[in-house]
Amino acid sequence: MRSYSTPEAVLLDMDGTLVDSDGAVERAWAAWAAEYGVDPALALANAHGSPATVTAARLRPDLDPAQVETAAARQLELQYDDLADVVPTAGAERLLAALDRIGLPWAVVTSADDRLAKARLAAAGIRPPLLFTFEDVARGKPDPEGYLLAAKALGVDPAACLVVEDSEPGLAAGRAAGAMTAALRGLDADVRLTDLGHLAELLVPDGR
Repeated sequence: MRSYSTPEAVLLDMDGTLVDSDGAVERAWAAWAAEYGVDPALALANAHGSPATVTAARLRPDLDPAQVETAAARQLELQYDDLADVVPTAGAERLLAALDRIGLPWAVVTSADDRLAKARLAAAGIRPPLLFTFEDVARGKPDPEGYLLAAKALGVDPAACLVVEDSEPGLAAGRAAGAMTAALRGLDADVRLTDLGHLAELLVPDGR
C-alpha cells in the first residue's frame, strides 16, 4: 500500500473540501429548517457530509420515505441558484495544479446531486476529470460506494487512493472503502491538513 504522501490517486470531496460553499449550504439549510419546523442550529450541525435525504430523515424522523424525498428535493432546490460566494477552497488551485504537474489521477466524489455538483464546480472554475454524485450510487456517504466506484473508474486499488474530506461521514466512507484519508477542519485522519495547499506540499515536497 502506498503512503498518504505517495498515493496512486486522489479522491476529493466537493463541498467544504474542494469548493467553499459553506455560506450557500448554511443559508439553504437555515431556510429549510424554518419551513420544516427544525431548530436551525441543529440543521446546521448536520448539514455537512451526508446526502440531503439522509440529513432530512435524521432531522425529521417522523416523515415517511416519500415525505423525506420531498423534503430533500426542497432542500436541494434552495441551493441550486445560490452560487454568489461559491469559490475554490484555500489551496485548491495549487493542489490541482500539482496533481496535473505530476500526472496523478483524481476525481470528485460528492453527496450533492448532479445538477448541484456541476453548478458549484463551474462557479468555482473547477473541471474534474471524473465526477461521482449522489445520483451515481445506491447509498451515499458514510457508505463507501462512491469512493469504491471512483477508484474502480481510475483503475486504482482503493487502498492506494487518498480520500480528502472535511466531514465525519465522508471520512467514514473513505475508511470503509479501505483508502488512506486526509482531513480538513481539524478532523482525525491518516493526515490532518491545514488546507489543500498543505496537501500539494506533501505530494510535491520539492516544488517540482
